[in-house]
Amino acid sequence: MLRTLVAVFFAVSACGAASAAGDIAAGKKKALACQTCHGLDGLSKLPEAPNLAGQPVTYLVKSLDEYRKGVRRNDMMSIVAPALSDQDIADLAAYYSSIEISVKAK
Repeated sequence: MLRTLVAVFFAVSACGAASAAGDIAAGKKKALACQTCHGLDGLSKLPEAPNLAGQPVTYLVKSLDEYRKGVRRNDMMSIVAPALSDQDIADLAAYYSSIEISVKAK
């Protein structure tokens, strides 16, 4: 049990270290290529594309890395993601996670 907790801690720390290197301003510029589907504001413009605004950095880094490696598949992302560098992923994750969203009950 302790080994598992230590392993999880180091995995999260590693993701946090990678995401800490992300540049929000650079990510915003890079997100211009993503805006058709995900919107520059991170709010999806297509029903099949997820909202990215406010998502945790670790989730965004993991997802983009999995698309880049082909572990996760999507027609559009399979074309776009392989060209992303580690820094591109960190920057995009930093930008989209920095967007504050609010939710209202109806």
